[in-house]
Amino acid sequence: MACTKKVILLTGGTGLVGQGIKSAAEQNPQPNEEFIFLSSKDADLTSREATKSIFEKHRPTHVIHLAAKVGGLYGNMRANLQFFRINMSINDNVLSVSQEYGVKKVVSCLSTCIFPDKTSYPIDETMIHNGAPHTSNYGYSYAKRMIDVLNKGYNQQHGTNYTAVVPTNVFGPHDNFNLEEGHVMPGLIHKVYKCKENNTPLTVWGTGSARRQFIYSLDLGRLFLWVLREYQETEPIILSVGEEDEISIKTAAELVAKGFDYEGEFVYDTTRSDGQYKKTASNSKLRKYLPEFKFTPIDEAIRATCQWFSEHYKKARI
Repeated sequence: MACTKKVILLTGGTGLVGQGIKSAAEQNPQPNEEFIFLSSKDADLTSREATKSIFEKHRPTHVIHLAAKVGGLYGNMRANLQFFRINMSINDNVLSVSQEYGVKKVVSCLSTCIFPDKTSYPIDETMIHNGAPHTSNYGYSYAKRMIDVLNKGYNQQHGTNYTAVVPTNVFGPHDNFNLEEGHVMPGLIHKVYKCKENNTPLTVWGTGSARRQFIYSLDLGRLFLWVLREYQETEPIILSVGEEDEISIKTAAELVAKGFDYEGEFVYDTTRSDGQYKKTASNSKLRKYLPEFKFTPIDEAIRATCQWFSEHYKKARI
């Protein structure tokens, strides 16, 4: 008997995570899967009519929902209201239109910043709604939390199969390397590239003491496909390296310097905020399902991303 064809629509499909999923799908293709990678140019997902039009055109059976208004620490601090309103609008449109068009499964992407600011560590999937998020990015965080609320509601009322994943800090090819709006790893990669080119010191924002777990976008892509194909819970699942793999921003900067073979001076701008000191997440739920999953060593992943950025500098998002 022939396998039922899956038409898998990715919102935000041309960005960092979408391209990681694309690479993973190319490495492990399934004959019954067709992927459609949407960019923001294809549809304004803050418009319900535009969202319906794109679903009418492609008739997806499955959706990976990645589209969001995103930014780094400083971008969020400047515009919490816009981050909340735009993301609430996108999420409501994508999930309601998915239900209207009979989509069988939706996997949405959350973030570790949604967890309570005042919490015990490590954080796990049961703790998402236990308290207020960090004040620096509450708009984005609350909007992302509401996806979990929507998933429960749709699954209860309409018998759908909607879930979400919570990656830790993602980095890799096709990231946003903008120095003001991007996240810490792509920001460091862009800075070190320029420092090496101009033979200038590297200025790291903050003290360098804040700690993060980083996941390579190609590893995240492989895990996303597993969630789409196998994971059946409504409750979100954290996709992350282990607690023992959390590193300081200082170590991240040193690894990026090694990735570019940069041997210049480091300067720490302590007038800049460190943001949340740490967000240590447990991947024990993931390990119960996939005890043998192998993550790319971080030094290899950073060097590969540095090489990609060097080769694509003129076309990269900077």
